[in-house]
Amino acid sequence: MKQGDLVVRKSYGGDVLFRIAVMNEQMAVLRGTDYRLLADAPVTDLAPVRNPDELGGSRRARIQASESLHRMRVEREQAQSAFGQDSVPRRPFFEMPGKVLHLDGDASYLKKSMAVYNQLRIPADGVHCHESQMPLILGRLLPQVRPDIVVITGHDGVLKSRSNLLALSSYKNSANFVNAVHVARSYERSRDSLVVVAGACQSHFEALLYAGSNFASSPGRIMIHALDPVYVAVRAAFTPFRETIDISDVISHTISGMQGVGGVETVGKYRVGVPNMKLPESVTPAPDFA
Repeated sequence: MKQGDLVVRKSYGGDVLFRIAVMNEQMAVLRGTDYRLLADAPVTDLAPVRNPDELGGSRRARIQASESLHRMRVEREQAQSAFGQDSVPRRPFFEMPGKVLHLDGDASYLKKSMAVYNQLRIPADGVHCHESQMPLILGRLLPQVRPDIVVITGHDGVLKSRSNLLALSSYKNSANFVNAVHVARSYERSRDSLVVVAGACQSHFEALLYAGSNFASSPGRIMIHALDPVYVAVRAAFTPFRETIDISDVISHTISGMQGVGGVETVGKYRVGVPNMKLPESVTPAPDFA
Protein backbone atom coordinates (compact mmCIF):
# COMPACT_ATOMS: atom_id res chain seq x y z
CA MET A 1 0.00 0.00 0.00
CA LYS A 2 1.09 3.55 -0.69
CA GLN A 3 -0.14 7.15 -0.50
CA GLY A 4 -3.28 7.59 -2.61
CA ASP A 5 -4.47 3.98 -2.32
CA LEU A 6 -8.05 3.17 -1.34
CA VAL A 7 -8.38 1.23 1.92
CA VAL A 8 -10.76 0.22 4.71
CA ARG A 9 -10.07 -0.38 8.39
CA LYS A 10 -10.38 -4.05 9.34
CA SER A 11 -11.07 -3.25 13.00
CA TYR A 12 -14.19 -1.29 11.98
CA GLY A 13 -15.49 -4.00 9.69
CA GLY A 14 -14.59 -2.11 6.52
CA ASP A 15 -17.43 0.34 7.17
CA VAL A 16 -15.93 3.46 5.53
CA LEU A 17 -13.81 3.85 2.40
CA PHE A 18 -10.65 5.94 2.85
CA ARG A 19 -7.78 7.20 0.74
CA ILE A 20 -4.30 7.12 2.30
CA ALA A 21 -3.15 10.73 2.73
CA VAL A 22 0.14 10.11 4.58
CA MET A 23 1.80 6.91 5.72
CA ASN A 24 4.98 5.51 7.19
CA GLU A 25 5.99 1.98 8.14
CA GLN A 26 3.60 1.85 11.11
CA MET A 27 0.79 4.43 10.81
CA ALA A 28 -1.35 6.03 8.12
CA VAL A 29 -3.46 9.19 7.99
CA LEU A 30 -6.73 8.53 6.17
CA ARG A 31 -9.27 10.81 4.47
CA GLY A 32 -12.80 9.57 3.83
CA THR A 33 -13.85 9.35 0.18
CA ASP A 34 -17.60 9.70 0.83
CA TYR A 35 -17.60 11.26 4.30
CA ARG A 36 -15.67 14.25 5.68
CA LEU A 37 -13.80 12.08 8.17
CA LEU A 38 -10.10 12.29 9.03
CA ALA A 39 -8.68 9.25 10.82
CA ASP A 40 -5.42 7.50 11.57
CA ALA A 41 -4.82 3.77 11.81
CA PRO A 42 -1.99 1.26 12.09
CA VAL A 43 -0.90 0.04 8.66
CA THR A 44 -1.58 -3.51 9.85
CA ASP A 45 -5.27 -2.58 10.32
CA LEU A 46 -5.70 -1.53 6.68
CA ALA A 47 -7.03 -3.64 3.83
CA PRO A 48 -6.65 -2.48 0.21
CA VAL A 49 -9.77 -1.92 -1.91
CA ARG A 50 -9.58 -2.57 -5.64
CA ASN A 51 -13.23 -2.00 -6.53
CA PRO A 52 -15.09 0.55 -4.34
CA ASP A 53 -18.42 -0.49 -5.90
CA GLU A 54 -18.16 -3.77 -4.00
CA LEU A 55 -18.51 -1.94 -0.68
CA GLY A 56 -22.11 -1.58 0.45
CA GLY A 57 -21.37 1.57 2.45
CA SER A 58 -19.84 3.34 -0.52
CA ARG A 59 -22.73 2.35 -2.77
CA ARG A 60 -25.23 3.70 -0.25
CA ALA A 61 -23.27 6.96 0.10
CA ARG A 62 -23.24 7.48 -3.66
CA ILE A 63 -26.96 6.71 -3.93
CA GLN A 64 -27.67 9.20 -1.13
CA ALA A 65 -25.53 11.83 -2.86
CA SER A 66 -27.41 11.29 -6.12
CA GLU A 67 -30.74 11.62 -4.32
CA SER A 68 -29.57 14.81 -2.61
CA LEU A 69 -28.54 16.36 -5.94
CA HIS A 70 -31.85 15.35 -7.49
CA ARG A 71 -33.71 16.92 -4.57
CA MET A 72 -31.81 20.20 -5.00
CA ARG A 73 -32.67 20.31 -8.70
CA VAL A 74 -36.34 19.50 -8.09
CA GLU A 75 -36.63 22.16 -5.39
CA ARG A 76 -35.03 24.67 -7.75
CA GLU A 77 -37.45 23.78 -10.56
CA GLN A 78 -40.42 24.09 -8.21
CA ALA A 79 -39.25 27.51 -7.04
CA GLN A 80 -38.87 28.68 -10.63
CA SER A 81 -42.35 27.43 -11.48
CA ALA A 82 -43.74 29.36 -8.52
CA PHE A 83 -42.42 32.55 -10.13
CA GLY A 84 -44.18 31.67 -13.39
CA GLN A 85 -41.00 31.10 -15.36
CA ASP A 86 -42.48 28.18 -17.31
CA SER A 87 -45.47 30.18 -18.53
CA VAL A 88 -43.59 32.87 -20.46
CA PRO A 89 -41.01 32.56 -23.27
CA ARG A 90 -38.75 35.14 -21.63
CA ARG A 91 -38.57 35.85 -17.93
CA PRO A 92 -39.51 39.43 -17.02
CA PHE A 93 -36.93 39.41 -14.20
CA PHE A 94 -33.46 38.15 -13.33
CA GLU A 95 -32.39 36.11 -10.31
CA MET A 96 -29.70 36.87 -7.75
CA PRO A 97 -29.00 33.86 -5.55
CA GLY A 98 -26.70 34.38 -2.60
CA LYS A 99 -22.99 34.32 -3.48
CA VAL A 100 -20.92 31.52 -1.91
CA LEU A 101 -17.29 31.42 -0.80
CA HIS A 102 -16.42 27.75 -0.20
CA LEU A 103 -13.20 26.78 1.63
CA ASP A 104 -12.50 23.05 1.53
CA GLY A 105 -9.70 20.93 2.94
CA ASP A 106 -10.31 18.26 0.29
CA ALA A 107 -9.65 19.03 -3.39
CA SER A 108 -11.94 16.29 -4.73
CA TYR A 109 -14.83 17.39 -2.51
CA LEU A 110 -14.31 20.98 -3.58
CA LYS A 111 -14.53 19.94 -7.23
CA LYS A 112 -17.82 18.11 -6.57
CA SER A 113 -19.17 21.06 -4.59
CA MET A 114 -18.32 23.58 -7.30
CA ALA A 115 -20.02 21.34 -9.88
CA VAL A 116 -23.23 21.54 -7.82
CA TYR A 117 -23.07 25.34 -7.56
CA ASN A 118 -22.43 25.49 -11.30
CA GLN A 119 -25.37 23.22 -12.16
CA LEU A 120 -27.71 25.34 -10.03
CA ARG A 121 -26.22 28.63 -11.29
CA ILE A 122 -25.16 29.85 -7.88
CA PRO A 123 -22.28 32.38 -8.00
CA ALA A 124 -19.45 30.74 -6.10
CA ASP A 125 -15.73 30.98 -5.43
CA GLY A 126 -13.98 27.83 -4.26
CA VAL A 127 -10.63 27.50 -2.50
CA HIS A 128 -8.74 24.34 -1.61
CA CYS A 129 -6.51 24.80 1.41
CA HIS A 130 -5.42 22.87 4.48
CA GLU A 131 -7.77 23.32 7.42
CA SER A 132 -5.01 25.02 9.44
CA GLN A 133 -4.68 27.72 6.76
CA MET A 134 -8.38 28.56 6.61
CA PRO A 135 -8.42 31.44 9.15
CA LEU A 136 -5.58 33.27 7.35
CA ILE A 137 -6.91 32.66 3.83
CA LEU A 138 -10.47 33.55 4.79
CA GLY A 139 -9.27 36.83 6.25
CA ARG A 140 -7.65 37.68 2.91
CA LEU A 141 -10.55 36.62 0.72
CA LEU A 142 -13.59 38.03 2.51
CA PRO A 143 -12.94 41.70 1.52
CA GLN A 144 -12.17 40.62 -2.05
CA VAL A 145 -15.02 38.18 -2.69
CA ARG A 146 -17.65 39.80 -0.42
CA PRO A 147 -19.82 36.66 -0.24
CA ASP A 148 -23.30 36.25 1.21
CA ILE A 149 -22.56 32.69 2.37
CA VAL A 150 -19.30 31.15 3.61
CA VAL A 151 -18.74 27.39 3.74
CA ILE A 152 -15.83 26.26 5.95
CA THR A 153 -15.33 22.52 5.70
CA GLY A 154 -12.88 19.71 5.04
CA HIS A 155 -12.06 16.76 7.28
CA ASP A 156 -12.40 16.32 11.03
CA GLY A 157 -12.82 13.63 13.66
CA VAL A 158 -12.68 12.89 17.37
CA LEU A 159 -9.25 11.79 18.58
CA LYS A 160 -9.29 8.20 19.84
CA SER A 161 -7.41 9.08 23.02
CA ARG A 162 -9.80 11.86 24.07
CA SER A 163 -13.06 11.31 25.95
CA ASN A 164 -14.01 14.93 26.72
CA LEU A 165 -16.18 15.91 23.76
CA LEU A 166 -16.50 19.50 25.05
CA ALA A 167 -12.74 20.16 24.69
CA LEU A 168 -11.58 21.50 21.32
CA SER A 169 -8.31 19.62 21.83
CA SER A 170 -10.28 16.37 21.44
CA TYR A 171 -10.82 17.06 17.73
CA LYS A 172 -8.51 16.88 14.72
CA ASN A 173 -9.61 20.12 13.02
CA SER A 174 -12.49 21.70 14.97
CA ALA A 175 -10.18 24.36 16.43
CA ASN A 176 -9.16 25.39 12.91
CA PHE A 177 -12.79 25.65 11.85
CA VAL A 178 -13.65 27.66 14.99
CA ASN A 179 -10.79 30.08 14.31
CA ALA A 180 -12.01 30.53 10.74
CA VAL A 181 -15.54 31.27 11.98
CA HIS A 182 -14.11 33.91 14.34
CA VAL A 183 -12.43 35.54 11.33
CA ALA A 184 -15.73 35.54 9.44
CA ARG A 185 -17.52 37.15 12.37
CA SER A 186 -14.79 39.75 12.78
CA TYR A 187 -15.48 40.71 9.18
CA GLU A 188 -19.29 40.64 9.52
CA ARG A 189 -20.95 40.30 12.88
CA SER A 190 -24.54 39.80 11.76
CA ARG A 191 -25.64 36.23 11.12
CA ASP A 192 -28.21 37.54 8.65
CA SER A 193 -25.71 39.58 6.63
CA LEU A 194 -23.19 36.73 6.31
CA VAL A 195 -24.38 33.12 6.55
CA VAL A 196 -21.66 30.76 7.84
CA VAL A 197 -21.81 26.98 7.37
CA ALA A 198 -18.95 25.23 9.18
CA GLY A 199 -17.65 21.82 10.18
CA ALA A 200 -17.06 18.29 8.98
CA CYS A 201 -17.39 14.76 10.40
CA GLN A 202 -17.75 14.64 14.20
CA SER A 203 -16.90 18.36 14.54
CA HIS A 204 -17.48 20.28 17.80
CA PHE A 205 -20.97 21.56 16.98
CA GLU A 206 -21.41 23.73 20.08
CA ALA A 207 -18.07 25.51 19.67
CA LEU A 208 -18.76 26.25 16.00
CA LEU A 209 -22.23 27.56 16.73
CA TYR A 210 -21.14 29.81 19.59
CA ALA A 211 -18.21 31.08 17.51
CA GLY A 212 -20.80 32.49 15.11
CA SER A 213 -21.84 29.81 12.64
CA ASN A 214 -25.42 29.79 11.36
CA PHE A 215 -25.20 26.09 10.62
CA ALA A 216 -22.63 23.59 11.88
CA SER A 217 -21.80 19.93 12.30
CA SER A 218 -22.05 17.62 14.11
CA PRO A 219 -24.56 17.64 17.03
CA GLY A 220 -24.39 13.85 17.37
CA ARG A 221 -20.65 13.64 16.60
CA ILE A 222 -21.45 11.47 13.59
CA MET A 223 -20.04 11.33 10.07
CA ILE A 224 -21.51 13.80 7.59
CA HIS A 225 -21.62 13.33 3.85
CA ALA A 226 -19.36 15.41 1.62
CA LEU A 227 -22.34 17.27 0.12
CA ASP A 228 -24.20 18.12 3.34
CA PRO A 229 -22.58 21.59 3.77
CA VAL A 230 -23.29 22.27 0.09
CA TYR A 231 -26.95 21.39 0.47
CA VAL A 232 -27.31 23.85 3.36
CA ALA A 233 -25.52 26.57 1.38
CA VAL A 234 -27.78 25.99 -1.63
CA ARG A 235 -30.90 26.37 0.49
CA ALA A 236 -29.54 29.59 1.97
CA ALA A 237 -28.71 30.90 -1.51
CA PHE A 238 -32.22 30.26 -2.82
CA THR A 239 -34.35 31.21 0.19
CA PRO A 240 -35.84 34.71 -0.42
CA PHE A 241 -34.30 37.44 1.73
CA ARG A 242 -37.72 38.21 3.25
CA GLU A 243 -38.06 34.65 4.55
CA THR A 244 -36.38 32.64 7.27
CA ILE A 245 -34.64 29.45 6.16
CA ASP A 246 -36.74 26.53 7.38
CA ILE A 247 -34.15 24.97 9.73
CA SER A 248 -35.93 21.68 10.36
CA ASP A 249 -36.73 21.19 6.69
CA VAL A 250 -33.28 21.97 5.32
CA ILE A 251 -31.50 19.82 7.92
CA SER A 252 -33.89 16.89 7.62
CA HIS A 253 -33.13 16.81 3.89
CA THR A 254 -29.36 16.58 4.35
CA ILE A 255 -27.93 13.09 4.09
CA SER A 256 -26.80 12.97 7.73
CA GLY A 257 -29.95 14.61 9.19
CA MET A 258 -30.41 16.21 12.60
CA GLN A 259 -27.55 14.32 14.23
CA GLY A 260 -25.18 15.55 11.54
CA VAL A 261 -26.14 19.21 11.08
CA GLY A 262 -27.79 21.86 13.28
CA GLY A 263 -28.29 25.59 13.18
CA VAL A 264 -30.08 28.77 14.20
CA GLU A 265 -32.78 30.90 12.56
CA THR A 266 -31.39 32.69 9.52
CA VAL A 267 -32.88 34.74 6.69
CA GLY A 268 -32.28 33.75 3.07
CA LYS A 269 -30.11 35.53 0.49
CA TYR A 270 -32.15 35.21 -2.74
CA ARG A 271 -33.43 38.25 -4.65
CA VAL A 272 -35.03 38.95 -8.02
CA GLY A 273 -34.61 42.09 -10.11
CA VAL A 274 -36.01 43.77 -13.22
CA PRO A 275 -35.68 44.11 -16.12
CA ASN A 276 -34.25 40.80 -17.27
CA MET A 277 -30.53 40.78 -18.07
CA LYS A 278 -27.67 38.36 -18.49
CA LEU A 279 -25.57 37.96 -15.34
CA PRO A 280 -21.85 37.07 -15.31
CA GLU A 281 -20.65 33.48 -15.11
CA SER A 282 -21.72 31.96 -11.78
CA VAL A 283 -18.63 30.04 -10.73
CA THR A 284 -15.05 31.23 -10.41
CA PRO A 285 -12.25 28.65 -10.93
CA ALA A 286 -10.83 27.53 -7.61
CA PRO A 287 -7.34 28.57 -6.55
CA ASP A 288 -5.37 25.95 -4.64
CA PHE A 289 -3.62 26.91 -1.38
CA ALA A 290 -2.93 23.34 -0.24
